[in-house]
Amino acid sequence: MIVAVTTLGDAAQTAGVVVAALLAAAVLLVGSPRARAAAMLGALVLTPVLLVANIWSTPQFEPLRERAGVALAAGLGGLLALGIGAWLIHRRPELLALAAAAALPFRVPIESGGDTSNLLVPLYLVIACGVLAYALPRLRAPRGLQDVERGEGEEVHRERGLLEWLLAGAVVLYAVQATYSSDFDGALVQTIFFYVPFALLFALLVRIRWTAQLAGRCLVVLLVLAAAFVAIGFVEYGRRELLLNPKVIASNQFESYFRVNSLFFDPNIYGRFLVTVMLCVVALALWSRRQALVAACAAGLVLLWAGLVLTLSQSSFTALLVGLTVLGALRWGVGRAAALVGGFALVGVVAVLAAPAAVGVEGSADNVSSGRWSLVRGGVELAAEKPVTGWGSAAFKPEYRARQDSSSERASAASHTIPITVAAEQGLGGLVLYLALVGVAIATLLRGARRSIARAAVAAAFVALVVHTLLYAAFLEDPLAWSLLALGVALAPEREPAP
Repeated sequence: MIVAVTTLGDAAQTAGVVVAALLAAAVLLVGSPRARAAAMLGALVLTPVLLVANIWSTPQFEPLRERAGVALAAGLGGLLALGIGAWLIHRRPELLALAAAAALPFRVPIESGGDTSNLLVPLYLVIACGVLAYALPRLRAPRGLQDVERGEGEEVHRERGLLEWLLAGAVVLYAVQATYSSDFDGALVQTIFFYVPFALLFALLVRIRWTAQLAGRCLVVLLVLAAAFVAIGFVEYGRRELLLNPKVIASNQFESYFRVNSLFFDPNIYGRFLVTVMLCVVALALWSRRQALVAACAAGLVLLWAGLVLTLSQSSFTALLVGLTVLGALRWGVGRAAALVGGFALVGVVAVLAAPAAVGVEGSADNVSSGRWSLVRGGVELAAEKPVTGWGSAAFKPEYRARQDSSSERASAASHTIPITVAAEQGLGGLVLYLALVGVAIATLLRGARRSIARAAVAAAFVALVVHTLLYAAFLEDPLAWSLLALGVALAPEREPAP
């Protein structure tokens, strides 16, 4: 197998990326449990092969290249761990949801495609265990055996809807447009590390029998993790030392402020996680009639807000405000929420006009937006050059650098505004698909959300995440997006099948 992996050519890797995306699309769309299981296993096997072929010559892989015995032992140990995890999830399917919630935030730096990516290795292991627990019993079962609805955590048969078709289309389109990208390695990383595994995660989570109790347990897991991350952030701020991300460490040395990122590699992604948890807690407090629970939620929110302030993430603050607006509209009606938002907006405009320097709006657009205005302008120019096909998946970074003649950190991998990044990389077709996906997703999650605390929390958190991506990056590259969609779809009162 090692010889086959090492001799895998560029054409085979390109074809492999497309095949992996097609398998992920099949997982989202096929109705037969057996066919879905086969597609899951195919994607689970193919993505590690593509990964090893891509990083075989990197320094990180050198110990395994030179020590075949160590590589074999590591492989056997990994298979044993996956087997144990799959057995546990098969016995208690709700463990998949809890394990996924626990693994969501944790990232490990891995070198691939000549760059270092912060990858969700623990979450990948959970997904692999979930795939094995789902696929093996169904492939061994007699043909024609249908899914059975049983107790909590057991699989529920759900018809595919328009949302699944749009998600599958987004995955396949991204892989196809990787074939002509100037950064194929980057597109390969995005496909095999984000789009394909998160599609599998969506398919697994959406078939769990979700209850209010299971959703509450997942929230407890996330809240405990968030509190721990905030405590680490307090330590970082007190010592003026960051544990991770040299870029942020260097930035703090040259600025008058100090940003924390806890165990995340980015203060904005850390802030996005805190905002998601905060909105879930706020939803619980708004709809709960138990005073003790409301008081506990208020105490938790004070702690999380203190952690969020230390990130100095403007995109996270904005996302939180929008999410709170959604919750207010669901709880008290759109009219009251609009009036409240209008009042805050008026106060904000008055403050800006009265003291622009105090709120940091004096100076150039780049200074106000922390350099993002140039990225946005560059993305619009790229999109205008190739409006139909785009430059290819993950091509924003090299194409932007080539036109700006820049190798600085401002030459980001994205424009920090997802629609512009999509338009530049994937052209008109990709932009239309993105807009349709966002619109259908929000409509699906908001439908009937007032009648369920969990659905209200999911809807507000997803809208906040979308707003965050408009100011930062990472939409379908974030497992939070797929997880929120899966939970919202699973809790939806009724599904409308696609034509």
